[in-house]
Amino acid sequence: MENLGNKLAEYLNSKNLTEDYRRLLNGALKDPDVQRFLKDNSNSINPDAISTSAASIYEFYNNKNHASELSRGYYPKLIVNNHNIEVAYYPNEKTQNREKRSQYETGFVLMDMPSDIRQAKLDDYSGNGRQEALGQALDFIDNYLNQKGFVPGLYLAGDFGVGKTYLLGAIANELFKSDVHTTMMHFPTFAVEMKNSIGSNSVLDKVNKIKGAEILMLDDIGADSMSSWIRDEVLGVILQYRMQENLPTFFSSNFSMKELEKHLAINQRGEEEPVKAKRIMERVKYLSREVIVSGPNRRFEK
Repeated sequence: MENLGNKLAEYLNSKNLTEDYRRLLNGALKDPDVQRFLKDNSNSINPDAISTSAASIYEFYNNKNHASELSRGYYPKLIVNNHNIEVAYYPNEKTQNREKRSQYETGFVLMDMPSDIRQAKLDDYSGNGRQEALGQALDFIDNYLNQKGFVPGLYLAGDFGVGKTYLLGAIANELFKSDVHTTMMHFPTFAVEMKNSIGSNSVLDKVNKIKGAEILMLDDIGADSMSSWIRDEVLGVILQYRMQENLPTFFSSNFSMKELEKHLAINQRGEEEPVKAKRIMERVKYLSREVIVSGPNRRFEK
């Protein structure tokens, strides 16, 4: 520290330095963080690289007190690299929180779902009629994280407002803690978007984006009548791919599996297509296990 201090003092007296730079650098050397760093790392710093050291110290001091446009959101820190003083930049708390949020939103993708689903927690999921669903959710998470091989998702069936969608969100949030990424979408809205994508020839791109999700959750399936094209060329393609690749898939519906099969067998023209409906349900049954969720409608509770 003393040797380096002498070197820096000599450097400050150099005739090649402007008065302004000399004054600013002198202020930097008096900074408590700089003093502490030089003391703690005196044995690791090369005293001969004085001009480089002085420039790094000044950069640290300047950005510490006057963040530039490039360094805003980060804080500078002096480090020793190959016996020379350098400045490293680390994200501050605000930037860290923003990056965590960005990672979370990438890891838990919501498509046409209410944003408050992001707040769903398994700890808050309780009440009559929910115990089996919660137990099955916990079993899935444990098996998926610790078991090799395919683990089927859940098919949550029940009336309006019993917490099916909330439970899906809570599962996704719990999985994200282990860096498991989930895509959750409102299927009726997605079906409308698929129809609107025909004119722009973007149907295949959207289907490909969805079908390969690590965990896929299809919310409110069967809420609307489904055209043969949506059932076979969109839903069928997604489920077939996920079945072939053994990718867990979750569903929520007001229908039981048996009721959903009857619903899918009637197309928008009122025609019966039981074979095609059965084919879809075979994929649904492979990818998930049915759980009945009951209890009071909490949707309008204050």
